[in-house]
Amino acid sequence: MTTNSNPDQNIHYIVANERDMRWGLTVCSIGFQQIAPYDAYPPKCHPESYFFSPNKGRVLDEYQLIYITHGGGKFCSQSQKTIFVKEGTMVLLFPGEWHTYYPAEKTGWDEYFIGFRGNTMDQRVKEGFLSKSKPIFRIGIEDRLVYLYREAMRTSYEERTGFQQVLSGIANLLIGLTYSIDKGAYFESKRIQHQIDKARVIMRENTGKEISPEMIAKQLNMSYSQFRKTFKEYTGFAPLQYIQELKLQQAKDLLRTTEYSIKEIASLLNFEDVEYFFLFFKKKLNQTPTEYRNFSRGKTTDTAGNIY
Repeated sequence: MTTNSNPDQNIHYIVANERDMRWGLTVCSIGFQQIAPYDAYPPKCHPESYFFSPNKGRVLDEYQLIYITHGGGKFCSQSQKTIFVKEGTMVLLFPGEWHTYYPAEKTGWDEYFIGFRGNTMDQRVKEGFLSKSKPIFRIGIEDRLVYLYREAMRTSYEERTGFQQVLSGIANLLIGLTYSIDKGAYFESKRIQHQIDKARVIMRENTGKEISPEMIAKQLNMSYSQFRKTFKEYTGFAPLQYIQELKLQQAKDLLRTTEYSIKEIASLLNFEDVEYFFLFFKKKLNQTPTEYRNFSRGKTTDTAGNIY
């Protein structure tokens, strides 16, 4: 259902069948609205099921991701007191959560929105990635986000077979980018991002050498406790765990693409001894290095193989 013939101000409400819903996330609505200064909001073309009075607010049965790309206004929800939102702000609405929002009369605003529902989104909220208490993301103007909204609009108009799955992918990418940009901005504001990037470069360039988190912290002029805490907040890994993951990835690559023996690979990656490497690899992948090498080359493994 399209509510406006103007392609630059269009709202499209989308159907999903039972099979689509089993995909994990379906898109319900997509659109763009350009509200001029002193224009009524919501505009008269708003469908009745989504219409609301800014003074009274509303409750939806879906998530919506709203991107303000011009102008500004106010937002308020059951979990968020009234706050000014300006261009470059992403607002996440939650199902069952009372909310209201509207543009400032003097400026109006341009808004993109996409509505969706599904258990994959519910799970992200349950795991604490997204919260009703933090519905505002100050991410700035990002051309790639605008492109994704417009691509979703185009996909919804065409309604080719499998379009719900394409829309689901776009919605997931919008959510992921919003989360990533917002998180990155937090660390950048604390001048931390550069230090973490430098730490990861040091780790990658010294995978097969004697390098410890303590040594890296010293190179960054940080205390080890501060470095460890910050690194884990940013990457989700403790520094030593990150180094081990890099070693594991390089070990897998060497096993797949070279004829080095297991002992040689253990030495190249600076493991204490071949037995430790063997146990480390087995614990991580539930396969021995020999089993992984044979599996990656389409061979069967009859025995654990010679670890040397």
